[in-house]
Amino acid sequence: MYFEIIALALIILFVLNYTGRISVSRFVSDNEVYFMKLKESDWDFYVKAKYGDGANADFLFNKRVKNGLVTIVVILCFMISNLSYITVLFSFIAGFLVFKLGYMDIKNYYKRHLHDIDAMLPHYLKSLEILIQHYTVPVALGKSINDAPGIFKEGLQQLIDEVNAGDSSINPYMTFAKMYPVRDSMRMMRLLYRLSLGRQEHKQEQLLTFSKTISNLQQKARELKYKERLEKMEKKTMQMLIATGLGVMVLLIFALLMMMNM
Repeated sequence: MYFEIIALALIILFVLNYTGRISVSRFVSDNEVYFMKLKESDWDFYVKAKYGDGANADFLFNKRVKNGLVTIVVILCFMISNLSYITVLFSFIAGFLVFKLGYMDIKNYYKRHLHDIDAMLPHYLKSLEILIQHYTVPVALGKSINDAPGIFKEGLQQLIDEVNAGDSSINPYMTFAKMYPVRDSMRMMRLLYRLSLGRQEHKQEQLLTFSKTISNLQQKARELKYKERLEKMEKKTMQMLIATGLGVMVLLIFALLMMMNM
């Protein structure tokens, strides 16, 4: 009977919310000024990094608040027969964790995104270096876009469009570096810009500097890859040892209990 009452209460809440008699979204909007105090300082930045400039960071934040409030209400409904300060506190903690989960998810996405960029950038620059040996930098950039990793294509297209529009300053290159803010991206874009300005007689010397820098980046990327692989193997080994140790402990405890009962 208890679970039937809870199910009925949840159905009634759903119907009231669906028909607009009560609205979690309207409650969040009406009290937005208070909920915004919970907003993380870097939330807008992470939203822009994942969804682009057109994303509404405030709308996504309100959605997180709504999910947290719904979690609180659902847990309170399930614990209504044992309602106490502890259960109320537990429901609010659970709601807050659900609220923070959205932030942690988008933050981890950003970190994974940067890791992918960091690993791919040296290889893309190496292919670009080969093209620069035969073409000018703007032409090489245009020819590289089709074979470039998909993660770079939006930034490359923007860079090429700005250069073709007549912007001969370093700004298009810095915009690309800011769009992909990983290790050495700023330095590589400065080198690329200087290479685009260099006279033909100095091109080979500048290209040599560019090539050496790329080789160093590739070496760092390989070392990082091997390090991550080693850490992954060590983690799996540790998990196996812990699982084995726990299994042996359980068997020993079980054996001792059996001996005590004999």
